[in-house]
Amino acid sequence: MSGERIDTPRLQVDTKRQNTYRWGMEVDLTPDQTAFVRQAIDAGRLHRPEEAVPEALSLWEERERRRAEILAAVDIANASLAAGKGRVITEDSMRQLADEVKQRGRTRLADEQQTPR
Repeated sequence: MSGERIDTPRLQVDTKRQNTYRWGMEVDLTPDQTAFVRQAIDAGRLHRPEEAVPEALSLWEERERRRAEILAAVDIANASLAAGKGRVITEDSMRQLADEVKQRGRTRLADEQQTPR
């Protein structure tokens, strides 16, 4: 069972020849997706069904960028661990870390209170 088909014509520029040409794409929506698009139009968030595709692609692109950032952070963390820069996490090490953070905070607060404004 399929829903509605959306045609999304777009203009594209050939950067080598600076020619503009038109291309399009057909998107088959499920009935639930069609209803979702219709709700967005009824609510005024979209004006035409064709606007749903660029919106969806934009959100997908944003999600993929965040995913790439997370994977890069994981790679950095793994490299740090491989270089021996990691810290073993135990209940005692967490208490020690919390105590260190509290002490730094108290020292900073005391310094701020002694500094004239």
